[in-house]
Amino acid sequence: MSSPLLLLAAALVCWPPPLVALRLPGPGRPASGLRPLAAPGRRRTLLLPGAGVAGALLAGPGGAVAALVLAATLHRHRCAARAERERAAATAGLAEALASFAAEVRAGAPPATAAAAAGTDAHPAAARAMALVGATAHLGGDVPAALRAARGREPAMAEHLDRLAGAWALAEQHGIALAGPAGAVAEDLRARARAAGGLRARLAGPRATAAVLAGLPVLGVLLGEGIGARPVAVLTGGVVGQVLLVVGVGLVCAGLAWTERIVAGVAR
Repeated sequence: MSSPLLLLAAALVCWPPPLVALRLPGPGRPASGLRPLAAPGRRRTLLLPGAGVAGALLAGPGGAVAALVLAATLHRHRCAARAERERAAATAGLAEALASFAAEVRAGAPPATAAAAAGTDAHPAAARAMALVGATAHLGGDVPAALRAARGREPAMAEHLDRLAGAWALAEQHGIALAGPAGAVAEDLRARARAAGGLRARLAGPRATAAVLAGLPVLGVLLGEGIGARPVAVLTGGVVGQVLLVVGVGLVCAGLAWTERIVAGVAR
């Protein structure tokens, strides 16, 4: 049955992730240093075989292939949406942390102390960045080099770390107070976050349209069953139907991927 197949594959993708254990902070480490021991990387390993087995039981070999393709597409789409939300949250969190850092420096706090205070109750990614800044400044190290080296560990805000490193290097090179460049970076990040939020709101319509169009084949199958055309029996009852099932699901997934690529290009 193609309709239950699509619903089961979607349910497998939307299944909530397991709780992730947290690493307790060691002596002298702030509570903001809590981070997951490991990402739930096994989820995809369980998702794809589960979708394949469900597809095979419901619609045969063609159903298994179609379910695998659909589950992989939906999983990729969900991961991309999660990464986009994480980037937006990290940008807003780093902007607030830098604004707090600039205020602390203007009040006369040393950079290490100001960074530690700014990282309190900040977004986890921003808290890690502030902890890195504070530790490096406290030891008298090269803060811009440390920030640039951390870009690979913080993909959600790699570009912002590079911008902060440039501002810090500019302040050191010309003897400028750190409050000015840090505050300017914070304002820039706030403006970028506002622009990104407005763009996401404008792109919600095209994304919703793409989702509705992707669901129309399922509605067509249900309507066919309602009028007695028996499309489900055709799709599951022979070689031609199995091929049509795989091709149809493949085209739907290709349309979703193509739409998401266009939307991501506009957002970028």
